[in-house]
Amino acid sequence: MASRTDTYDLATLALRPGDGRRIDVEVVLDDLTLAGQRYAGGQVGVRVDASRTTTGWALRLRFEARLRGPCMRCLEDADRGLEVDAREVDQPGGGEELASPYLDGDELDLRAWARDALALALPAQVVCREDCLGLCALCGENLNTAGPEHEHEREPDPRWAKLSELKLDDG
Repeated sequence: MASRTDTYDLATLALRPGDGRRIDVEVVLDDLTLAGQRYAGGQVGVRVDASRTTTGWALRLRFEARLRGPCMRCLEDADRGLEVDAREVDQPGGGEELASPYLDGDELDLRAWARDALALALPAQVVCREDCLGLCALCGENLNTAGPEHEHEREPDPRWAKLSELKLDDG
């Protein structure tokens, strides 16, 4: 079983330029808040491929995670699996584009990187299932369980609304 950590000191790998190593560790994913709703993360096994470059690091982070929280369409429980694959390059002196926010010297902040990588891998909506029908816009009933008989009386056509104000004499 891999050890649990939030940070990893890459210097302990003692890699020379061109060398690489694979690291398997456990990381706790922080809960995410999306549209005011909390989605639980949990502990996941992550794989980090670290390669030493001439002056810095080339890194790859991979893991599978489960995200649990309310469906964004029907508000029922959603439990979705996600595959995350993220890369970082850190080359001191290479400018802002080649500076990783997750590296401080040789200290890699795995917890922050995993959280951010998960957030970037999220679908546009977290749903209970891909074909979720959501809630009825008029009554709020869950359309996944409502059945085909669920319907409402149609609203009158607004173009004819003025006719209802017409007063007809019966005489």
